[in-house]
Amino acid sequence: MSYPTFTEARTALSNGETSCEALVSLYLERIDDRNDAVNAFLTVDREGALNHARYLDSQLERGNRRPLAGMIIGVKDMIAIKNQRLTCGSQMLADFTSLYDAHVIEQLREAGAIFIGKTNCDEFGMGSSNETSHFGPVQHPDHADYVPGGSSGGSAAAVADGMCHAALGTDTGGSVRQPAALCGVVGLKPTYGRVSRYGLVSYASSLDTIGPMGRSVEDVALLFNALAGSDARDSTSADVDVPDYTEALGRPVEGVRIGLPEEYFAEGLDPDIRRMIEAQVERLREQGADVRSVSLPHTKYGIATYYVLATAEASSNLARYDGVRYGHRADAASMRDAIQDEQKQLKEQLGTAQSNGDAERVSQLKARLDTQSDLLRALYVQSRSEGFGDEVKRRIMLGTYALSAGYYDKYYEKAQRVRTLIRNDFLHAFEEVDVLLTPATPTPAFKRGEKTEDPLQMYLSDVYTVPASLAGIPGLSLPIGTHPDAPHLPVGAQLLAAPFDEAGLLHVGDALMKNVPA
Repeated sequence: MSYPTFTEARTALSNGETSCEALVSLYLERIDDRNDAVNAFLTVDREGALNHARYLDSQLERGNRRPLAGMIIGVKDMIAIKNQRLTCGSQMLADFTSLYDAHVIEQLREAGAIFIGKTNCDEFGMGSSNETSHFGPVQHPDHADYVPGGSSGGSAAAVADGMCHAALGTDTGGSVRQPAALCGVVGLKPTYGRVSRYGLVSYASSLDTIGPMGRSVEDVALLFNALAGSDARDSTSADVDVPDYTEALGRPVEGVRIGLPEEYFAEGLDPDIRRMIEAQVERLREQGADVRSVSLPHTKYGIATYYVLATAEASSNLARYDGVRYGHRADAASMRDAIQDEQKQLKEQLGTAQSNGDAERVSQLKARLDTQSDLLRALYVQSRSEGFGDEVKRRIMLGTYALSAGYYDKYYEKAQRVRTLIRNDFLHAFEEVDVLLTPATPTPAFKRGEKTEDPLQMYLSDVYTVPASLAGIPGLSLPIGTHPDAPHLPVGAQLLAAPFDEAGLLHVGDALMKNVPA
C-alpha cells in the first residue's frame, strides 16, 4: 500500500498496518522503477536504509517511538553523510566520500528519519533547471521534456514522483522554493542561521541555507522541528528558541495581515499565474484575512545584487579545489598537453609584443614562459579546467572579476549596500503585515534546453526568490494548482515572513493549501 505523505505512513505505523522496513522496500521499488527516467537519485543506499529501518522497527516494538520514525528522506548531494559519496553534481568531486555527517543528518537520524539516497543537483548548486549536473539533467516527474527547476531539482522531483516522503535541498537564491513550485510540492527556505550549515558544501556562505521539501505542509513542519536549532560548529547558527512548528497548523487565518508586494505582480509574470494567486487571495479574504498592498521598492535590484555577491563568494569558496588536496586531479598526459598549448599561446603573444615594441609586455611574457613549466601550476589549471562545468566556470570568472583590484568598490561593496536596502524593505513591510504572498516563479516549468544558451534568462527564473535570500528571511513555496494551458504544469505561490517566523509561514501555508482543490 502507498503512503504519499509521512503523516499517513506514521498513522499506518501506529496502527500496525506497516513497518519501517516495508516502507523502505516500497520506496526502493519505486526508485528502481522510475529513477532511470527521472535521474533524481545519484546514489541509493539500499542496505543502509534497510538496516536502519530494521533497527527502528525493533525500537518501535519496545515502545521507543521517535518523531520521524519511518520517514524516508532523500538528501541533496551537497550535504555530507559519512562514508557516502558527496559529489555536488560535479566531476570535481565525482569520487569523493564524506568523512563525517552534516549536523542536519545527525539531527534527523536521531529523530528516526531514514536516508534512502543522495539526490541529483545542479553543479555546486549553480543553476535553475538541474541541467548543469555532471551526471546528467533531472527530468520533470510529470512531463519528460520539461525541467524540474534547480538547483535542488533532484530532491523536488524525488518527492513529487513518490520516491521518498520528503527531501533536503539547499537554497542560496531560491533552490528549494523554485523547484518545489515547478514540481508541485512544498519547500521551505529557513531564516539564515536557523539551520546549521555544518556539513554543507559551500556555494555562497552568506546566503546558503538547508531546507525541507515534502508533499504536505505538515510533513515539512515535522521535518523542520528536527532541523531547526543552534550548532556550535557553525558560527552563523542562531541561538533562538525552536517552537513546535506543528502547533501553527490548523488554525484560522482570521485577522492575519497578508501583504501583496506590488513589485512582484508587475510585467513579466505569467497572466494565468497572476489569476491563480488572485483566486487564492479572495479565498483568504473570505476566511477573514486582512489583505493589503505593500511596496518593496528595491526588488528590481535583486538579481543584479545576488549575482555579484553569490559569484564573488563562489569564487572564493571554490578556490580550495586545486587538484592537490582532494577532488579531481588531471593526469600527466593532459597536463603536458596543457603546458604545450599554453606555451604556444605565450610565444605567439610574445612575438606580437616584440613586434609592437612593448618592452613591459615582453618582460611579463618572458617571465611567464620561464615559470610556465611549473607542474604544480599546470596541475591546478588543468584539474580545475577538467573538473568544473561551464556554468561553474562562468560564475567563478564573474566573481573573481567583481573582487579584483579596482572593481571591489564598484561592484562587491555597492552590492552589499543594496543588499541592506533590500533587507530593510522587508523589515519595514513586516511592521505592517504578518506575511507576504507572492508568485514563486514568473512562469511554470520550461522545456529542457530552452534557456541553457541564454544565462540571463535562466537567472531571471529566480527573480521572485532571490530578494528573500539576500534579506535572510524565511520563505515557503507551495502548490496552488496546475496551469490552465497544456501540458498543465504545476504552479506555486510563495509566502515570506519576518526573520525566524517560520511558524507564521506554516500557519498561513497550511490554510492556503487547504483552499486548493485536490
